[in-house]
Amino acid sequence: MQSPEAVPRVVVGLDGSPSSHAALRWADRYARNVGGVVEAIHVWDTPSARGWSGPAIDPDFDLEQARSVFAEELRAVFPGERPARLKEHLVEGDPSEALIQASEGAELLVVGRRGRGGFARAMLGSVSQRCAQHATCPVVVVPEEQRSAH
Repeated sequence: MQSPEAVPRVVVGLDGSPSSHAALRWADRYARNVGGVVEAIHVWDTPSARGWSGPAIDPDFDLEQARSVFAEELRAVFPGERPARLKEHLVEGDPSEALIQASEGAELLVVGRRGRGGFARAMLGSVSQRCAQHATCPVVVVPEEQRSAH
């Protein structure tokens, strides 16, 4: 049996976009093939962290919203039972920084090609581009899955 240190870590970022869901599916298949674990990371922040000066912010409400969104994303990708080797991480902060930090010691970092905020003409989103440039492990950039028309 492998020691915990020998189990490959496959880190994947989730942001609710179709390409991040495709990235999680890809990461799960890869991890099963290499006997690894998938660390799914959903990054959130409060509007006040970005300088929001509007109505009062409730950080507990924001955290609960983030938990709810993350759980829904995982249900969308794995409608039945979640894989046993799936670890879930909800992280507050900047998505690029959180994923780059999580890449330390990982076998792979898997991200979607474009997230929720991407420009339609952009080949890579800003998060995937920053991860590809600064991660400490190889990065796989997964495009949105194309559904075949019937």
